Amino acid sequence: MNHKPISAERLPALLRAMPKAELHMHIEGSLEPDMIFAMAQRNQVPLSYPSVEALRQAYVFNNLQEFLDIYHAGTTVLKTEQDFFDMTDAYLARAQADNVLHTEIFFDTQTHTGHGTSVETVINGLYRACEEAPARHGITASLILCFLRHLSEEEAFECLEQVLPLRDKIVGIGLASSEVGHPPEKFAKVFARARELGFRLVAHAGEEAPPAYIWSALDVLKVERIDHGVQAIHDAALMQRLAKDRIPLTVCPLSNLKLCVYPTLAQHSLKRMLDAGIIATVNSDDPAYFGGYINENFTQTFAALGMTSQHAYQLARNSFDASFIDATLRNRYVERLDVLFQTFV
Repeated sequence: MNHKPISAERLPALLRAMPKAELHMHIEGSLEPDMIFAMAQRNQVPLSYPSVEALRQAYVFNNLQEFLDIYHAGTTVLKTEQDFFDMTDAYLARAQADNVLHTEIFFDTQTHTGHGTSVETVINGLYRACEEAPARHGITASLILCFLRHLSEEEAFECLEQVLPLRDKIVGIGLASSEVGHPPEKFAKVFARARELGFRLVAHAGEEAPPAYIWSALDVLKVERIDHGVQAIHDAALMQRLAKDRIPLTVCPLSNLKLCVYPTLAQHSLKRMLDAGIIATVNSDDPAYFGGYINENFTQTFAALGMTSQHAYQLARNSFDASFIDATLRNRYVERLDVLFQTFV
């Protein structure tokens, strides 16, 4: 779509106003320190931090594993269906404020069943918030269950069996947690089973691990979307394949910065990927921990990389094209995007 050029001064306002979808956000990673403390009090869960501020100060990580350690500690406060509803509803309110029209929310049950919480409690709480999202927030929302890759494939199979009675509440299956040392092919059989069952398939690959992980996510797991995927920039053949096959990447710039995947946002590969014809999208990953929700990711990354309104339109359009919504809803959302770009002054 052609639209009139928008000045650099007006670009941040455009980024905030434009309709968008968010496709890579772990709901447990939206738990803000004040909500963690409120839920800990509500559920009488002891925390090892004396205050909200002390917990906030602990959100400094040198790598993915350091983040995961504190992230899992935060999940111990989630006990009831209402907790899962409240957490999701709080995220949806923030998404609405950032002009997100559709979100596909990652969650996992293995963390919570490990704490003694039932699969039903987790999924019913999350799903109720998604179901109420159109009326409460003007957003559509769906759920993607992620297997934890540091656990075994047997445990992933067990997790899949546990959620099958609730399968109508889940749109897709993903793969998350510690990447290095846990290649996608470790989960070949369970992904084959999920595919047979009709789930949409995605996987984290190429965040910290090499491009080989992206190849095997595509060829072994047969996923439709790659979460992160930024290491693809180091493999020309892979870049060509991603562009040719229109495989979307759900990129999370502030997460990459916070976990030291890139030393600065100015070195991020997002612009190079877009310019290479890759269906990249911008997302917040674990926004409570990584310094910002989706609009922060857009505004900081655009400022650092000198991206333009044409890139903005492409990223927003990509987010709808890469989503798992039906064509009617996608067309309606893209129309809203087009109207904004035609009328934005």
